[in-house]
Amino acid sequence: MAHQLGIGTLALTNINATPDSWEFVELCRQYDIKPVLGLECRNGDTFKYILLARNQEGWYQINHFLSRHLLHDIPFADDAPNLPHTWAIYSWGNRPPATLREHELIGIKPWERNKLFRTDTYAVRDKLVILQPVTFQDDEYYELHRLLRAIDQNILITQLTPAMAGHPDERFISPARMIEHFSTYPHIVQRTVEVLASCDATPELKPSISRNKQFFLGNTAEDRRLLKDLALKGMQERYGDEHAAALERIEKELDIISRLNFESYFLITWDIIRFAREHGFFYVGRGSGANSVIAYCLRITDVDPIELNLYFERFLNLHRSSPPDFDIDFSWRDRDEIIRYIFDKYGPEHTALLGTVTTFQTNAIVRELGKVYGLPKKEIDKILENDFNIRFEADSIHQKIARYTSMLEARPAFPNHLSIHAGGILISEAPIHHYCATYLPPKGFTTAQIDMWQAERVGLHKFDILSQRGLGHIRDAINIIRENRQVDIDIHNVKAFQVDEQVKKNLSHVNTIGCFYIESPSMRQLLQKLKCDNYPALVAASSIIRPGVAQSGMMKAYVDRYRNPDQVTYLHPVIEDLLKETFGIMVYQEDVIRVAHEYAGLELADADQLRRAMGGKYRDANDFQQIENRFFSNSAARGRPLAVTAEVWRQIASFANFSFSKAHSASFAVESYQSLYLKTYFPAEFMVAVINNFGGFYNRELYFRELQKTGVSVHPPCVNNSDYVTNIRHREVYVGLIHVEGLEQHLAEHILADRQKYGPFRHLEDFTDRISPSVGQLEILIRVGGFHFCGLTKKELLWKSSLLVRNKQLASHNVSMFSTPPLDCTLPKLAYHAHEDAFDEIDLLGFPLQSPFEVLQHDQRVYVPAREFGKYTGQTIRTLGYLVTTKPLRSAKGEPMCFGTFMDREGAFVDTVHFPDSLRRYPFQKNGFYILEGKVVTEYEVTTLEISYMRKIGYFEDKQ
Repeated sequence: MAHQLGIGTLALTNINATPDSWEFVELCRQYDIKPVLGLECRNGDTFKYILLARNQEGWYQINHFLSRHLLHDIPFADDAPNLPHTWAIYSWGNRPPATLREHELIGIKPWERNKLFRTDTYAVRDKLVILQPVTFQDDEYYELHRLLRAIDQNILITQLTPAMAGHPDERFISPARMIEHFSTYPHIVQRTVEVLASCDATPELKPSISRNKQFFLGNTAEDRRLLKDLALKGMQERYGDEHAAALERIEKELDIISRLNFESYFLITWDIIRFAREHGFFYVGRGSGANSVIAYCLRITDVDPIELNLYFERFLNLHRSSPPDFDIDFSWRDRDEIIRYIFDKYGPEHTALLGTVTTFQTNAIVRELGKVYGLPKKEIDKILENDFNIRFEADSIHQKIARYTSMLEARPAFPNHLSIHAGGILISEAPIHHYCATYLPPKGFTTAQIDMWQAERVGLHKFDILSQRGLGHIRDAINIIRENRQVDIDIHNVKAFQVDEQVKKNLSHVNTIGCFYIESPSMRQLLQKLKCDNYPALVAASSIIRPGVAQSGMMKAYVDRYRNPDQVTYLHPVIEDLLKETFGIMVYQEDVIRVAHEYAGLELADADQLRRAMGGKYRDANDFQQIENRFFSNSAARGRPLAVTAEVWRQIASFANFSFSKAHSASFAVESYQSLYLKTYFPAEFMVAVINNFGGFYNRELYFRELQKTGVSVHPPCVNNSDYVTNIRHREVYVGLIHVEGLEQHLAEHILADRQKYGPFRHLEDFTDRISPSVGQLEILIRVGGFHFCGLTKKELLWKSSLLVRNKQLASHNVSMFSTPPLDCTLPKLAYHAHEDAFDEIDLLGFPLQSPFEVLQHDQRVYVPAREFGKYTGQTIRTLGYLVTTKPLRSAKGEPMCFGTFMDREGAFVDTVHFPDSLRRYPFQKNGFYILEGKVVTEYEVTTLEISYMRKIGYFEDKQ
């Protein structure tokens, strides 16, 4: 719009933030507009002043100034700071022009011109400039702006005051009209031009020039020497003294790393790993970094690239414009200490977490706009009743919500708020405030006000320090095994796990619940179809399960060819040469790059763009379209058949945003083997670790069921034996107090601390004396089974507790020197039913510890168990299932459908398919028991039930 209006200079002055400065600079230069960087300072809705950077040093000063206020939550003072190389602009009427300091100015908005009447503006001409804010495009966007302000204030749109929003005229006007507004004040126009001319704070953007920390030790020579020494030492540990192929690869990689000056990137990552290993932190290095033998020798990854024939150029090549990307996963419990180490080592001036900008999501938009317009919650819920099809009524309010929702979620979507990148950390050579401001979100670490795209524009590239629940399982399992079995495990000895017969057996039988990446229903089914019992097959499975491959039909094609390799027909001889290992199917990003290069003759310089597009890290669709055009034109020039070329490109396009590199898949497979080894040889300890990390594909009930399959005794929470999380001692497991719904955390911690200091509780009276729980909290502990050691029933304990707590409240002013003896009261004989404990556990734990099928009052003999489904392929059967999980999706026609996973009485899984018509007629009704009727479909020994009838039943359902 500025370009169309003939505007030659623009200043970006976001309110209390500088997150999109570099995108602004890049766009201005595309349109021959001079960019000026600045900041608008406000305390809430109160405007204080605008700061403009006169040069790069001024921009640094502005970012530094803003960061100090944001980090320490300091309000802006009335007087603008006297920052070197900056201008400060107040609004008219804020202070007399004659009192301004050298760097201070007063901005006059066009609609404020009448305020200049009877003022000798010429006498203070050096202090007056035009101030024309631009906040919205037109009247419709002005109304959207007001709605966003109301959302921010959490008020109705009718309650929004003028002070809470921008002025209606805060939009673009042409330079000619601007000059016309100030035609009687030419000296103000002149001074405005002079001030803008004095500002030049935007250096040339060169993403290819790294602004990351340049050296690890202090200079290039020392870094190169250290990296080579570490690589050769690691080679001896990984491959032995004489391994010609490894040595050749190391020399080749060192040469490329040296020519690109990326030594510091490897060494900084190695140092982080060294710190983690010294502190016993479990980690996994994954991503394309696993293509590097040096990364393997430095123990950054546990994937042997020579074994899997991974080529280094996929990770790093001379055409690559940005540094390589190591993804290092840590347990969620350890990651903060790793981040703290990085901040301490490189200093807060040079280190920051990478920011990100969250955008508005459809459901959230509808809810917020509904609230602003005053709609009752029930009416908003009705609009959002169907996740697949949001329904607006014809009335004006609904239509307004629909219109503004479409504006907010348009691409690129409106920003909502600043947040934190999943794991990115910036380590810069120059102070980070040369590029952006920083702030302190609840996470507790200084965070940059720029996202990955902005950072890359100026040559800042992130280190990925990620958190993963799956690693928490492994870390905790190792510790629990050491305590419970006195066994130390070298979890990085992955090659031994891969050839272990028991591990291979568990993998082929898909005994994988709790294991990272191989426990979901879809992955279990895929592994069964592949009869997967080896590392290469698992690596491939980790990639073809991805949505892009699966939805394009390539996953089914891969399974067919994997099982029938003699019947494979290749699209073209070149494809056969390149993809023999994967039966002519593009499974990995590397496959796509090789096909693009060898089949279509695309230059390797295009490979990085293609890689980023496939990884979902590319924004510019036009460049991707250009690559597609070159692919077809080059293929035609090489005489490739058009139909073959079209099919090859279709397969490439299906990978966009979803594909894995082979190294990434291999890294996932390594972690899967680590989990599976622990599950194979230490199943109970492993499942306790899974439960205590509160992460995985399924809910905790299924993990407790899996734990019970190991043969241990699982006891309800106990005040004498439970810890805050679930524990295991020999073959006895006690559910952790954390799982008790309604139990206050401070009470649980008080119980554990008192027990640690004074020993176990002798009886209920001893407990109430020492802990003094409230009536409600004591009742929860009794009902969940916390006092089974007393030898009394729950009803007897509840009867006693009411007397104990009441007497204790009456005598609360007395301090007893002696412990209270147990109450001796004769109780009437109270009826007891077997299901009572189960329903208390359902209420307080979310599920019964005994099998729910044991509690169910229903004739279960008439249903076909999952183990017999294979006898009925193609036939309609009826079975009884306990719902485990669902996966909603859309059919090819865009209609809602669903996959379901149930458990039968024997603990076996029942996988179901609910096509749109079936799902409409028989929708899911939360967790519990379902009578399932449908046709048994078998594909490569994997059976599923296509549901034609489904009915939910309760625990006391007797009807058949």
